[in-house]
Amino acid sequence: MEIRVLRYFLAVVREESITKAAEALHITQLTLSRQLSQMEDEVGVRLFDRGTRKITLTNEGILLRRRAEEILQLVDTTERELVEQDEQVEGKISIGCGEIAAVRMLPELIRTFREKYTRVSFDIFTATADLVKEQMDKGLLDIGLLLEPVDMEKYDFIRLDMKENWVVLMRPDDPLAEKNMLPQRIFCLCR
Repeated sequence: MEIRVLRYFLAVVREESITKAAEALHITQLTLSRQLSQMEDEVGVRLFDRGTRKITLTNEGILLRRRAEEILQLVDTTERELVEQDEQVEGKISIGCGEIAAVRMLPELIRTFREKYTRVSFDIFTATADLVKEQMDKGLLDIGLLLEPVDMEKYDFIRLDMKENWVVLMRPDDPLAEKNMLPQRIFCLCR
């Protein structure tokens, strides 16, 4: 029994007419009648009572309708899942970062991402900026959260709209002691 013929069978059941079903399926009435007769021969039972105005199902036809609906639902679900399988994003994303304020964003970003891509997991690696960059260069990290200044020439990056507040202790006669603030920006590097 072919899936296509089960679809034909259900179209006839729905339309209660071979003529109307043939029109809906865009095939000839003769082709549809032949397919249904071959199906009845194949299963060895009569599936339809053919009246002058409409077709009704026999008890065997009622059983086949129920099973055909189940089978076709399973086929449709399987085909959809196979197509979606190619579209599924899965794997592990490794993120490296230091002890910076931007780390507070990660739980919400990861939660939001996982709602859409349930098959993705995350590893968080904390280290110094130099070690994070080294791990990225080796391909061991996918994303790095770092403070500028960093040579970003070989990375794709996004500047985050966050400010870090750090305190620097130094001798009073240090040239930097004259400044009220030192500029810092946080950015996200991507391999």
